[in-house]
Amino acid sequence: MSASIAAPSAAALKVPGFWRRALHHRSFVIGAVLTLLLLLAAAVSLVWTPWSPYEMDMASKLQKPSGAHWLGTDPFGRDVASLLLVGARASILVGVIAVGIGLTVGTALGLLAAARRGWVEEAIMRFSDFSLAFPAILSAIMMTAVFGAGIVNAIVAIGIYNIPTFARITRASANAVWSREYIAAARACGKGGFAITMQHVLPNISAVLIVQITIRFAIAILAEAALSYLGLGTQPPQPSWGRMLSEAQTLMFQAPLLAVFPGMAIALAVLGLNLLGDGLRDLLDPRLARAR
Repeated sequence: MSASIAAPSAAALKVPGFWRRALHHRSFVIGAVLTLLLLLAAAVSLVWTPWSPYEMDMASKLQKPSGAHWLGTDPFGRDVASLLLVGARASILVGVIAVGIGLTVGTALGLLAAARRGWVEEAIMRFSDFSLAFPAILSAIMMTAVFGAGIVNAIVAIGIYNIPTFARITRASANAVWSREYIAAARACGKGGFAITMQHVLPNISAVLIVQITIRFAIAILAEAALSYLGLGTQPPQPSWGRMLSEAQTLMFQAPLLAVFPGMAIALAVLGLNLLGDGLRDLLDPRLARAR
């Protein structure tokens, strides 16, 4: 999915007919439904699960789906449905914090680069290039070697990986806004760089950032699953979709559904967020909206 998106006005969300068009946009609707299901699963797990996801029952291990255990049980006798529900919380937690780190720091750096230009912009862009040389998984491996495995290190690694992406997108979109006539008018009225950035630049690139949040959220969920699969992310006894896949790999012929269910959960969550991002991009970009 292309990250290069024109900077539509944030007011697009308030334009009459936006939600009417959104309800007729297939990608947006499907993505929104799948994303809401992910959020609902995490919310429900806070107050209810069919069985305890932490208690093992070796006498009930590797049971097939039934009325008692809707999706069966794992090698430790834990209910798979309960593990999936609670595992959604870990995915959302990592996504929210990691994307929040990237959004906050990256957007600030991108806005600074666009406002100051010159050596400041060059230094920030070279920092972004350097950061992109260390993917989330590689960063997590290095942090694990120093601080040990855990969800906190996974969040930090994924968050750091998001910073240069947000910085580059923010800088490119902000540069386009800084070239507009109303920015020159604001300067003529005596407004400083900080005031122009907060009152004019940031509101006009917010739609781009909203789209990127959904995209990076999907990538964060996928990265958390990969790190947990490698044993570097969420640690036992906390359930994780990635670790469920790791535990199921030795039982592919004996109980293949143990890999199917968490794999489907990851795929649907990532698919939903990507479709939601695609839909928002189409709806918030005035050129694409007119084309539709």
